[in-house]
Amino acid sequence: MLFLPSGSRVWICAGVTDMRKGFHSLAALCESKFKQDPYSGHLFVFRGRRGDLLKIVWWDGLSGSAGGACLFTKRLERGRFVWPHAIDGKVHISSAQLSMLLEGIDWRVPERTWRPARAG
Repeated sequence: MLFLPSGSRVWICAGVTDMRKGFHSLAALCESKFKQDPYSGHLFVFRGRRGDLLKIVWWDGLSGSAGGACLFTKRLERGRFVWPHAIDGKVHISSAQLSMLLEGIDWRVPERTWRPARAG
């Protein structure tokens, strides 16, 4: 489970990314391709070609703490991560949608649970 600091945004980098890249290569991709500052405290999510592996890059050293560069990797044992159909670009999602994405749930159209009409 990831706990996002207030003001952090989550960006999905649409398309396919070479999953051999590490923090520095992915951070350079954020700067060159998406015109975003990888040291802003925002999270940048990348997915590989097969769809079962993703990486999240973020910088947690904004508030003068002893933070630094972070790279989170997750591989699904079964299934694929739901990804935008765009070939290129970036998509902003909420932290709740990120949680669903990490669980392999379709974050684009989540089903709400049923609520009773009245108590009793």
